[in-house]
Amino acid sequence: MPDIPIPDIQIHAAFDSGNIAVLALSGTEARLAIRKDQGADFFQWFHFRVAGCAGRELVLRLTGLAASAYPLGWPGYHAAVSEDRAEWTRAATTWDREADGGTLTIRHRPSGDLAWFAYFAPYSLERHEDLVARAARAPGVTHRCLGTSLDGRPIDCLDLGEGDVQVWLYARQHPGETMAEWWMEGAIDLLTDPGNAWGRTLRELCRFHLVPNCNPDGSFRGHLRTNAAGVNLNREWHAPSPERSPEVLAIRDAMDETGVHFAIDVHGDEAIPAVFLAGFEGIPSWTERQGAEYARYRQILQRRTPDFQTRLGYPVARPGAANLAMSTNQLAQRFGRSHGCVSMTLEMPFKDNDDLPDPARGWSPARSRQLARDCLAALGEWLETRET
Repeated sequence: MPDIPIPDIQIHAAFDSGNIAVLALSGTEARLAIRKDQGADFFQWFHFRVAGCAGRELVLRLTGLAASAYPLGWPGYHAAVSEDRAEWTRAATTWDREADGGTLTIRHRPSGDLAWFAYFAPYSLERHEDLVARAARAPGVTHRCLGTSLDGRPIDCLDLGEGDVQVWLYARQHPGETMAEWWMEGAIDLLTDPGNAWGRTLRELCRFHLVPNCNPDGSFRGHLRTNAAGVNLNREWHAPSPERSPEVLAIRDAMDETGVHFAIDVHGDEAIPAVFLAGFEGIPSWTERQGAEYARYRQILQRRTPDFQTRLGYPVARPGAANLAMSTNQLAQRFGRSHGCVSMTLEMPFKDNDDLPDPARGWSPARSRQLARDCLAALGEWLETRET
């Protein structure tokens, strides 16, 4: 009896945040490549669906990754996988820098006919719309559109709270860092929960301005770091323009109207397996008091959650050498004298938190949401214990 050939699996990525190119298929094995951000050389984010795979071991090789944006992000990394697009776990993944220009090999045996793979659990624009709609209906919340992206998508902002402290929380300047919007979901849920003590306290002390997704175009297009024009938004804060970065221009103009006392720019880091903060050291207008308040917040957050640490992170800029094109530095410089602004960049891992590893899920949406609650509780304590 002749051998019956095993039908090839099918791989698709023509959907919200999809990104993959199929180079070759043979049975349940595939050779793949990640598409670059349109108009830029960045590539690292992937998100695709595999069909026809029930009970069959998949061998998916993503090639050419030594030239990716952050090749140090691949050692120790495990791809996210889901069969229902709700629960995301981690698949067996290995890295070989020498094979085919740098190859990440994912092996997984789905129980059903379909499986989705992604660099991190995706946060779709549909879920974003649901988040904004739900929050906008909460008591005391107002919604406004700060402007539109290059593709015509709204830059949503949610405002709430009755206090005098102007707080800005914003995420996904880099669209592939989806853990940032999972964090925003956790923050919004806490702040709109009438039964949460920290939520009630913070609403009394602060006026919050929440931008869950600064870069909806890049998010939908499956980009890692850029908008529809291939522009890295977190290098535009010194001089945003309608032609290159209308998203930043809209947000920064709104910040100029309110002023900023405290801000967190939420991100994900490809290489460092830890949660950490980056501050504004090196801005020309640096003051010791401003720096001390940032250090005090870090200390409170480290005490409140074991998911945060201060050993690992980015190098600190030399005095006067801060990059004012980045939002954290720009805000601390722009609003330092008028508001004593304390701004920071929060980084979460694409890999796992090596201090508290979870082999099944790695760093996850649930941990991102919980970290938001911890960050807000730390903000509450920071405000209640500050010197007047």
